[in-house]
Order: sequence, then structure tokens, then C-alpha cells
Amino acid sequence: MDLGLAGRRALVTGGSRGIGRAIVEVLADEGAAVAFCARSADGVEKAVAELRDAGRTVHGTSVDVADGEALRSWVTASAEELGGIDVVVANVSALAIPGSEENWEASFRTDMLGTVRLVEAALPALEASDAGAIVTVSSVSGREIDFAAGPYGTMKGAIVHYTQGLAYQLAGRVRANTVSPGNTYFEGGVWASIEQGDPDLYAHALSLNPTGRMAHPEEIARAVAFLASPAASFVSGTNLVVDGALTRGVQL
Repeated sequence: MDLGLAGRRALVTGGSRGIGRAIVEVLADEGAAVAFCARSADGVEKAVAELRDAGRTVHGTSVDVADGEALRSWVTASAEELGGIDVVVANVSALAIPGSEENWEASFRTDMLGTVRLVEAALPALEASDAGAIVTVSSVSGREIDFAAGPYGTMKGAIVHYTQGLAYQLAGRVRANTVSPGNTYFEGGVWASIEQGDPDLYAHALSLNPTGRMAHPEEIARAVAFLASPAASFVSGTNLVVDGALTRGVQL
């Protein structure tokens, strides 16, 4: 199936590693021009070099999405560089799990406001597109109570609510959907760190998934690419859970 992403222009936050990096790769492989940001300048430089060496059309910038002015400036500059915006993917998280006041503030600034500011900055360009699409990346922790039920899970749940509100408010103009990944393993990621530092927690998390494994970043990225694409032209307001049947709650 042709997703219809060839020639489209996409912005991805948190695109230098893990799920974000996989999203950049899949969108670029489908023919989109992709601008991505991440906080680490070294990480962005390395990712850009590797992606361009593989023949992908990408642009990378070091941006902390918790800095509203920097985020808005990046969106504006990227729209000018790409000649418009058809897709935005909000993927960054503070990954702040313990329930300290600092973690609540960090989660709100990065996860929630980072998503809202990205959408608001990109919205004029998205509305000018004939296939404008917003995809937010949440988590299964946003729809069930687990070990991340504090700041992380709360903000992830709020992102789903915000996105479904956008879908209704922007209906007929811009689509908005969410992808909620289950536990996703990649080198240098959270679960790789837990595997080394807390093997009991890692083993427990692994045992909860009936597939016997965690997701690969590209499996999440393919779901994002579909929802971002013209092939999903009548899909809006959906929270697509990609977790290998990890969660047992029924979505009604």
C-alpha cells in the first residue's frame, strides 16, 4: 500500500534516538522530507550524518522542547526550509516517573506543553496543507495504572485527551491521532538501562507481555507513519495502542 507520504513535509520532536529516530527513518523512507529536533546537539549531529549517509532527506536541530520560544522558532524555521508542513509528530518525554514536585513540573513542561506548543506553532501550516496530520506519542501508562502512574502516566493520559479534542475541533481541516506504545526496547533506552540496573523489574515487565518480548522502535514508527499519512484520511481521534496485547483493558 502506498501511504502517499512521498513529497510530504514532516516535523518530529525527539528524533535522534529510539522511537523518534525510527519515526524519522520510516517517514523518510516513505519519501517525506523530515525535520527533527532533540535536546542533545551531539546526538542530533550524529543522527543527521547517519541518516543522510543512508540517503534520507533530513534536517536536524538541537532544541529543548521545554523552551517554548526555541520550539516555536524551530517550527517556523523548519516550515520555511521545507516549504510548508504536512505532518507533526510530538514524541518527546521527560521520562519523569517518581512523584516528586520537580518531576511533575518537568513532565508538564516537556510532555504536555511541548506537545501543545508544537501543535499551536505548526497549526497555520498544517491547515494550509491538503493533508495536515498531527500524531502524538503517548504510552500504555496513559490508559492503565502501572509503575509509572505518577507524573509520566498522568501526562500521557492528558495527551490522549488533548489529541482527541483536537480531532473534534479541527475535523475536516487537520487530522489528529495518538499512538500509545507498550514497553519498547532499544540500546541506550530506558528498558536497556533497567535490564542492567534492575533485572528483577525488567524480568517482571517482560513477563507481563504475552508475546514474551518488548516492541522494537520501528514497530511503533510504522503505526505513526500510517496515521500521519493520507492513507489514513478518515482516521482521526484514534488512540492506537501498539503493545503486543500487553494491556487488557477494553477500549469502548
